[in-house]
Order: sequence, then C-alpha cells, then structure tokens
Amino acid sequence: MNRTKPPFLLTLPLLLAGCVTTGQHVTDWGEITLAPGDTGVCHSNPCRVFFEMPPGEGNQEGRFALRGTGFPIGEYPAGKTAMIGSFFESSVIEVVGADVPKTYLYVPNTSGEVE
Repeated sequence: MNRTKPPFLLTLPLLLAGCVTTGQHVTDWGEITLAPGDTGVCHSNPCRVFFEMPPGEGNQEGRFALRGTGFPIGEYPAGKTAMIGSFFESSVIEVVGADVPKTYLYVPNTSGEVE
C-alpha cells in the first residue's frame, strides 16, 4: 500500500511559521530594543525596554499611544525610538491606532517570589 502525505500537510509547517511572528526575535540582558511585530526575550528582571515607534501621523501631536497587557504605557513620537520603561513581567505591546502587529516581550520571574 502506498502511503503519501496529502500536499497540504507538507506545506502546513510553513503556513504556521508565518502566523507565529512577523518581526525579529531579539534577546538581550538588561535592556532590549523592540519594534512592532518583534518577539523579545530579556534575560534580566527588570528589563529596560526601548521601542521603535512606527512612522506615520499618529494623533494631532504626531504621537502614538502604547498599551501593555492590561495597562497604558504612554504616548511617544511617531518614527522615533523611545525608552518606554522598565518591565518586571512579560507583556504584549500594542501600538494603538496604527496598523502594525503586536510585539511580545518575555521577562523572567524574579527568584524568591512567593506564589
């Protein structure tokens, strides 16, 4: 009996890889610079995060708002790299009002944390 995989199963891994991320995978210790669509792993806690704002008009002041997982981060000038703060936990960063992909930041738990 001849068992061959259907053609769609051969292309499935490529399609799934395209869904996972649209940016770069960035890793560093102490601080990290991310852009829309990136996945970043910072090996320190806290981690100072810089974010490359997308180009565009933004709001009336030429700024875009950033949101983290469940909290506002702030507003920053379009097209500039901004220091958006020190993160103590992982977060999904979204540029509000811009048609850009979300950014994923992973920060390790601190040792000795009580759960």
